[in-house]
Amino acid sequence: MKTAYEVPAVKRAHDVLEILAQAQSPVRASALLEATGLSRSTLYLLLDSLEGRHWIEKRSDGYIIGLKLFELGSAYVRHDGLQSAFRNEASAFVATHNEVVQLAVLDAAEVVYIAREDAQRPVRLVSDLGSRLPAHCCALGKALLASLPDAEVAAVLPERLEALTPRTTTRRTALLRELAGVRACGLASEREEVSIGLACFAAYVGVTPLGKRVAVSTSVPIARLDTRREKQIATGIARMASRIAAALC
Repeated sequence: MKTAYEVPAVKRAHDVLEILAQAQSPVRASALLEATGLSRSTLYLLLDSLEGRHWIEKRSDGYIIGLKLFELGSAYVRHDGLQSAFRNEASAFVATHNEVVQLAVLDAAEVVYIAREDAQRPVRLVSDLGSRLPAHCCALGKALLASLPDAEVAAVLPERLEALTPRTTTRRTALLRELAGVRACGLASEREEVSIGLACFAAYVGVTPLGKRVAVSTSVPIARLDTRREKQIATGIARMASRIAAALC
C-alpha cells in the first residue's frame, strides 16, 4: 500500500490555519510555536507569507483567519448553484414557519454546516458555519447517513457512539434501525440528542453536480412544538429538500 507524499509547506500552513480556526481570540506566535513544533524562523516566514496573501490577519499581539481565506472557502457553496438554490427555498421556509434552516454536507462520520438562513426569533444553536457535529446524533447527519448503504455507515462509525446528551443514540445497531426508518419515510429527526430542549428535522437533498452530498434541516425549541406544528415543519423540510434537488438538476 502506497503512502501519499505530503508537501511539508502545505502541512505547516494547514496546521497553523487549523489552530487559528479553532481559536476564539487572536493566537500569539509563541502559542503557535509551541503547538506546531516549528522552528521560530520557519514559523515567522510562514506567518509573513500567509499574512501577505490575506489568509491570516494580525490582530493586537496575535493572528486570526483572514478575509481571503473566507472568500476562498465561500466558493464551496457558490459553485454548482447550491447557494442560490438553498437561499431561495430557505427564505421561503423561514417566511412561512419563522424557524431557522441549515444546510450541511457529510464528511466521513461528521456533518459540516455550510449555510444557514436565520429566523426572526432566536434559537440556541451549535451550527455556526464551518462547525461540525457527529453525524449519528443530529437530524442532518441521520438524513445524510441514510443516503448510504449500511455497510458504508458501519465503516465510518464505531459500535459505541459518543453521547452529547443523555438522549443521544449510542449503539450503532440502534442507529442503523433508525436509518432504515429514515429511508422509508424520507425524513430524519432527533429530540434533544444534540442540545437539551431542541428538536431537529432534516431531509436529504442529494448529490450536487460537483459531488457534494447535502441535506437541509430546521431546529425548533420543543416548547414551540405541538403535533400539528411538528407535521407542518416536517412537511415543509421535506418539500424544501425536494425543491432544492430539482433546482440543482
